[in-house]
Amino acid sequence: MVCAAQASTPDAPKDSPYPGMLAITMDLRDAPRRIYRMHETIPVTPGPLTLYYPKWPLPDHAPDGGIANIAGLIVTANGKQLPWRRDVVDMYTFHLDVPQGADRIELSFQYLSPGPGVWYGYEVWSTPHLADLDPTQVAFYPGGYYARAIPIRPTVVLPSGWQFASAMEVASRSGDTVHFKPMSFNNFIDSPLIAGEYFRRVDLSPGDKVPVHLNIVGDSAMSVQISDAQVAAYRRMVKQLYALFHAHHYDHYDLLLTVSDHVAGTGLEHHQSSFEMTGADFLTDPDAFIASATLIPHEFTHSWNGKFRRPADMWTPAFNTPQPADMVWSYEGLTEYWSAVLAVRSGLLTPAQFRDSLASVAAKMAHRTGRAWRPLQDTATSAQLLYFNGDYWGNYRRGTDFYPEGELLWLDVDTRIRQLSHNRRSLDDFARLFYSMDNGSYVTRTYTFDDLVGALNQVQPFDWAGFLRQRLDATGQALPEHGIERGGWKLVYTDTPSDYDQAVSKAEHRVDLAYSIGATMSDEGEVSDVQWDGPAYAAGLVPGMKIVAVDGEHFTGDALKDAIRRAKGGHAPITLTVSYLDTYRTLAINYYDGLKYPHLVRDGSTPDYLSDIAKAARG
Repeated sequence: MVCAAQASTPDAPKDSPYPGMLAITMDLRDAPRRIYRMHETIPVTPGPLTLYYPKWPLPDHAPDGGIANIAGLIVTANGKQLPWRRDVVDMYTFHLDVPQGADRIELSFQYLSPGPGVWYGYEVWSTPHLADLDPTQVAFYPGGYYARAIPIRPTVVLPSGWQFASAMEVASRSGDTVHFKPMSFNNFIDSPLIAGEYFRRVDLSPGDKVPVHLNIVGDSAMSVQISDAQVAAYRRMVKQLYALFHAHHYDHYDLLLTVSDHVAGTGLEHHQSSFEMTGADFLTDPDAFIASATLIPHEFTHSWNGKFRRPADMWTPAFNTPQPADMVWSYEGLTEYWSAVLAVRSGLLTPAQFRDSLASVAAKMAHRTGRAWRPLQDTATSAQLLYFNGDYWGNYRRGTDFYPEGELLWLDVDTRIRQLSHNRRSLDDFARLFYSMDNGSYVTRTYTFDDLVGALNQVQPFDWAGFLRQRLDATGQALPEHGIERGGWKLVYTDTPSDYDQAVSKAEHRVDLAYSIGATMSDEGEVSDVQWDGPAYAAGLVPGMKIVAVDGEHFTGDALKDAIRRAKGGHAPITLTVSYLDTYRTLAINYYDGLKYPHLVRDGSTPDYLSDIAKAARG
């Protein structure tokens, strides 16, 4: 009998033990072909059963579970195949009937990685030499229970000879088959795994009772090489995290770093581990390292800010309940701020590079034309939409700006605390107050806006509610954050990019002329963004066009910059030949003010709080 079509909402889960233990075998032997083979066992009782595939997998802030990539789903009980029916409204919900006499069902299916060009929840996660496995993509779970109340026993089968790393704890290993200790389904979903032919493991906390390791997989032996200086900086990062938060909330921690040009770059936080995915030259090219210097500090910081302390609305008992992101400006924005601070305090960035990174963020947000109509708060509220936006018209539509603008907001908070307290207190004091409780505990503590305001007031009495709301709800082109100025520096523009900006542009293969002609493009001339109402916009340039010639010469980034230099102070427009949808046009850009790149310069009339912020903290 085939189940009738059903439309349902998720079962109201209960916080009581699930009767039985799930088991899953994750076979990665075909991962080099981008095929992950799964076999899952779920204890059940006869009657109707609802299964869920994670729809809101932390930490995506969006209902973007990779259900579309599941194929070959076969469900059996007592050796017989059972019919199942997908919910007609919720594509992540499956209904079936368990026959009498069955005490378990068996699921077999594949996760097929589809290729590049889509949201990272669905992108390429394997190559012939490595595989990244996110449990959110490869498991189903029964409805009606808190995810933490459902136990599961995971097993992974690796390609021959590959090594692996994960926060999951090994129970036993036989050849290429690894059995992990039982854990809650909640913790399983929060415990990714990397494996590869080329693998390196580095101890970042030698001698400590709580181990922290950096695990690296790549497509070549060269890509996983890490210098002594880099190891030393990451070891300082661990010490700086402890000096900042005065506690930790894990038994052990594994940073899972993939260095490959064939796996999409991103970062994903977890409680006892984190995914970091970068280009193959991250550890071997100084510019690539500078460009992504804050990635590992960002994801590691999330163990405290996001996993341990989490906005209340973003905590849910299972993975098919919506997770409102109204306070993601605190979840991500504060983490973005800490990641920059930790990078400079650890020596991953120099103080000058730290300031250059702030200049870059401030310039980007000062030129975010969409701020005229869309407040920061709405970018947080709309997070589940904005992760899918892409680059086109990003300055006007706005994207996930709660990262960069959130960083400026928390710099504003930090410098205001320092100013009000005459530099006796800072956001470091807030960090100790807010994150240091329950040392060693894995249990999440949620908070509200009022809790956040209350903690800030304990550090430094002030109208923090009004301060934050004014910045969150403001519209208008001028930034409401003044942390850079209050920190003793000013944002200026010159005709020479900083070393930091040059490193980022090189790593991203990007030509950034947003602050001059008002356009950003790839090294090949593919236009990714155009400043709304800017000079390039007025000339007719739009995202999606390709610049093929500049003033009659073949396009290169340097050729376009030279043209901007020649036009400075004159009257002759810059001419671009562009291709667009199989047509060619010539555009004339009337811009005569030269190249402009952001920098910070010292304002001696104000205390230098930025330099104080950059100083390494004492444990």
